Amino acid sequence: MSTSAELKKSDNLFIHPWDDIVKIGGHERTLLDRGEGVYVYDSEGNRLLDAPAGMWCVNIGHGREEMAQAVYDQIMALTYVSPWSMTTGPAAEFAAQIAEQSPGDLNHVFFTTGGSTAVDSALRFVQFYNNIRGLPNKKHIIAQKKGYHGSTYLCGSVSGKARDKSHLDFETRWVHHIESPHPLHRPAGQSDAEFLDACVANLENMIDQVGPENCAVFVAEPIQASGGVIVPPDGYHKRCLEVCRRHDMLYLSDEVVTAFGRLGHCFASQDVFGITPDIITTAKGLTSGYIPMGAFLVSDRLIQEVKERGGDSAVFSNGFTYSGHPVAAAAGIKNLEIIQREKLFEQARETGPYLQQQMQSLRDISIVSDVRGMGLMACVECELEQGSDDLEMDLEIGKRIDRHCQAMGLIVRPIINMCVMSPPLTITRSQIDEMVAILRKGIIAAMQEVSDQRAGNESLAQRHSSPAA
Repeated sequence: MSTSAELKKSDNLFIHPWDDIVKIGGHERTLLDRGEGVYVYDSEGNRLLDAPAGMWCVNIGHGREEMAQAVYDQIMALTYVSPWSMTTGPAAEFAAQIAEQSPGDLNHVFFTTGGSTAVDSALRFVQFYNNIRGLPNKKHIIAQKKGYHGSTYLCGSVSGKARDKSHLDFETRWVHHIESPHPLHRPAGQSDAEFLDACVANLENMIDQVGPENCAVFVAEPIQASGGVIVPPDGYHKRCLEVCRRHDMLYLSDEVVTAFGRLGHCFASQDVFGITPDIITTAKGLTSGYIPMGAFLVSDRLIQEVKERGGDSAVFSNGFTYSGHPVAAAAGIKNLEIIQREKLFEQARETGPYLQQQMQSLRDISIVSDVRGMGLMACVECELEQGSDDLEMDLEIGKRIDRHCQAMGLIVRPIINMCVMSPPLTITRSQIDEMVAILRKGIIAAMQEVSDQRAGNESLAQRHSSPAA
């Protein structure tokens, strides 16, 4: 059996997501061995509180034996069938369960392999829908800056994180981005109502610029997750949905992160933000990360319109070898069963406000420029120099905080200079206290380290500039 050192060396043959190719061969990542509840353990035996829940996804926590049993039972019963011509009990049952939980008339489910393929497939359905309607020019997609929607060519183009756009190619002819509805960027002196009006006007203006006859869909996360847990102003999604309705545009709510409990409900679009979109995408919490799976939900209204306009046949030529995979579906069924039996949606609604309250206590640290979030999603943004947009400096402070926190038993998942928290729904108040206490120590230690380093550099510079005795 390979040693920890051997595995870390072999890991350099694994090209990770967002890997710095120039540095391949020199990586030495933390090697995780096992997980239990809200904690994971590395190859050296250190216990780490998994504050990101993997990557927004391990909602029921690690190490669930009944989940392992459900997956085992399905593998032994039936491993796989082609979704092109046949179906399985788990796929059919899980689709029905999702439809029962979904808002409004979003009762049809298209299974995919993850979040990227869910969003990609949903956008292809929008194109398909307008082609069937005889509107082939109605293809333009409007999304938000700072949004993240996946890593396929189409999803990568629709994503709006500027710092992710280097060295790759993207579709720019019919993908357009408007400003993020980020309250932190509200101009001084502007009221909440005026800021909301301005955010909605950004969508209206883009539609006017592109032409309503060309605009197909608006894509928005209920909360911009990877952009830094950006919570829009109250009423933003409702107002944007109204704009879409006026211009015969579809509204796609990307709930890859927010669905299945992150905000205390199975889906956040209606229960938290008061809208029933035309399409919802989901993944991550769909199976709590135990088996890869994604899906998009589509309105009965759209399905019926395709049926009425499609003539003798309207084939949606999109799908994956593993669409509706029976093992993934079995995991999804068990995941939802655990969530409902243990009342984890209710628990998240109770612990979410406590998490937000405790995170706000970090505002007294001088380099903390903002603390924001909702439910079991939170972000602490740190700046060594307030108002600076120095990427190298932002990356430096994020890495330092990450290193100090991990040494004390906490995984924070830095996104540049932002520490993002999205713990399992099972987290307790005492574990939240533990998480916030370590994060405080980590931020202060990183701040002091930078201060000491700068003082040392200044002292060295002064000695070099002094005339010889």
